[in-house]
Amino acid sequence: MPSTTVYNMAGEALEKLDLSEQVFGVTPNVAVLHQVVTAQLVNRRQGNASTKTRSEVAGGGRKPYKQKGTGRARQGSIRAPQFRHGGIVFGPRPHEYHHDVPKKMRRLAIKSALSDKVANEQLIVLRDLALESPRTKEMLEILANLPVSGKRILMMLPKRDENIVLSTRNIPSAKVQHVASINVVELLKHDCVIMSEETVRWIEMVFGEGLSAEAASQKIAAQQDEEATSTEQSEVVEELAEVSVAEATEDDIENQERESETEAPTDGGEE
Repeated sequence: MPSTTVYNMAGEALEKLDLSEQVFGVTPNVAVLHQVVTAQLVNRRQGNASTKTRSEVAGGGRKPYKQKGTGRARQGSIRAPQFRHGGIVFGPRPHEYHHDVPKKMRRLAIKSALSDKVANEQLIVLRDLALESPRTKEMLEILANLPVSGKRILMMLPKRDENIVLSTRNIPSAKVQHVASINVVELLKHDCVIMSEETVRWIEMVFGEGLSAEAASQKIAAQQDEEATSTEQSEVVEELAEVSVAEATEDDIENQERESETEAPTDGGEE
């Protein structure tokens, strides 16, 4: 079973995290990777390159010179393709670029890229990735603590964190994106991928269990709410226990004082 190391923001290794064999342990399919990358790059093209034919170029409304008697070749317009500033023959015209790739193939390509990152120890999982305020200096310190020096970094978040986004946008070698926009080109373009444990669970739900992106996000949010509720309940229980202990201690002290007062001998005067 594939596994990776879980770090904290100080760069300390905490534990080993077992990953899904179906997502992070597949054999990379190079042919599928190439086809999906090619299709994704093609689909990014706008297809707005355009040139004008001789009928669209301005000018050339009259015959440049007479038909006969000049010794030159006959011409009907100075905007013909053989003239300077003339029309273009078979030039590019606006059209749509689109390569359709099956869903199973796209998912196989993503799983192949993720498995390659795990196999080459280029996947870094953080226990908590949060900043109190947007500061590029703090983000640089976090990256300096991790084994990613001199590498291009892709940070994938389970939900948008404005502090993380603003702290990273001035770092040329780092990029932040939502896990729902995961794609093969970005995974292959960056040397290391940094993600939280929630991101890992989201990827395993979507690409391993077959859940939709929305269902996985809702499930993770529900789990986080349950964990927060249980944490609050445990904190309340601890506070109540501390209060009860303090009250019991005060009662014991009062009881001891009463017993000492009753047991203390009275001072009798001698005649």
